Amino acid sequence: MTKFLHSRAALMCLLAVAALIAFHAGWVDPGSALVFGALGVTQMTPGQARVVDPILSTVAQGYQNAELIGNALFPQVPVGQRAGKILSFGKESFMAYDTARAPGGPIKRINVGYSSGNYALVDHSLAAAVPIELMEEANAVPGIALGSASVRTVQDALALRLEIAQAALATTAGNYQASNKTTLSGTSQWSDFSGTSDPIADIETAKEAIRAKVGKRPNVVVMGAAVLAKLKMHPKIIDRIKYTGRDVATVELLASLFGVQRVLVGDAVQANDAGTFSDVWGKYVVVAYTELGSQAEMGRPSYGYTYQLGGYPMVSPARWDGDTRSWLYDVSDAVQPVIAADLAGYLISAAVA
Repeated sequence: MTKFLHSRAALMCLLAVAALIAFHAGWVDPGSALVFGALGVTQMTPGQARVVDPILSTVAQGYQNAELIGNALFPQVPVGQRAGKILSFGKESFMAYDTARAPGGPIKRINVGYSSGNYALVDHSLAAAVPIELMEEANAVPGIALGSASVRTVQDALALRLEIAQAALATTAGNYQASNKTTLSGTSQWSDFSGTSDPIADIETAKEAIRAKVGKRPNVVVMGAAVLAKLKMHPKIIDRIKYTGRDVATVELLASLFGVQRVLVGDAVQANDAGTFSDVWGKYVVVAYTELGSQAEMGRPSYGYTYQLGGYPMVSPARWDGDTRSWLYDVSDAVQPVIAADLAGYLISAAVA
């Protein structure tokens, strides 16, 4: 009997060592049955909890929701501080210059980019609660990591909030100069199939307005889901694609038809306090030239950017909620979308009725 107890004690010690190695290597979730059963504890120490932070932060930083399109207009650029000057771009940043210099002549000078207003990154945080019972169940099945899944769920919520902010910025007429916006009405709206409305001509007008101001042809068109629904049935669109052998106007066909690299459709919806849902991108169309620059440049001359604090999103140390016996994963972000060059964008409001 004594020999059996000694053997059992040795086995438990080996299991405990194995559990610690597996935990610190990141092979198991913090609340797994292996860790809790072998170590005989109900929660991790703060030091143990911090082991998974870098792993889950990497998950948060690498996760992208393919259904959201705001970053196409406002590419993310990391910044080193939560507040600073917005680096804006006028037409000078897009122009081609005569750089020829006569012997002994002066070197021409240009100003590229200028500070326009202030940005202040807004901190956002959200936690996902994972009951220990679910962690124990999940870790009995290889390949299931509820910690990572929780972070992705929280990231979806944070990303939707950012999408709403980006859409609000891009669809506010006051953010555009008079030459770079229009509001359709009546028979000019793309939902009118009587023959007066002309989506292709409207997009060309927007493209030319941008090219004439900044010398760059727009490379992206963003529209609300309601706009695409009508656009696919528009007689002028159908007439133009009938020679392609396709009977449905896909976004790829529309991109080719409009002469841009990408046409993106905002399918995201949001709900108000009453539970009423509405499209995030509404009935708007945004035509723009966007380009992503380096961290040092804080972006190249482009329509807009999303300033994001370097190293974010970040997952805080997992914390234990004893009342609910759940692990809480806090995901924090610090971002602000800004329009860097309003002349590089064009807004079509009320594109459909």
